[in-house]
Amino acid sequence: MHLGKVTPILRTFDEAKAREFYVDFLGFKVDWQHRFEDNFPLYLQVSRGDCVLHLSEHHGDASPGAAVRIQAEGLDAYLGQLQAKDYRFAKPGIEQTPWGTREMSIKDPFGNRLVFVEEGEG
Repeated sequence: MHLGKVTPILRTFDEAKAREFYVDFLGFKVDWQHRFEDNFPLYLQVSRGDCVLHLSEHHGDASPGAAVRIQAEGLDAYLGQLQAKDYRFAKPGIEQTPWGTREMSIKDPFGNRLVFVEEGEG
């Protein structure tokens, strides 16, 4: 058996806030978006590098408050980029964990937690 990539679905409630956080702040790009008609919930895919996330306003697609761990390299540089944006709703930092990783945890406007994880040496 072979398992492939996993694409988390994160619940969102406001398109403008989702774009402000994921695109403007975190630097993801919108790959595609879909809604069945005007005034229907939005479903979209965002990505940055190999990281792909689905964001959904559809009730029942996901529960708010999810946590996603994202493998990362260059965490210090990414933190610098985020701090330079001075986003008023998130002021992330990096934590050295007892299990040997460096992690930066950021909550989105909908209560979902993204944990960017950089493996430690050795």
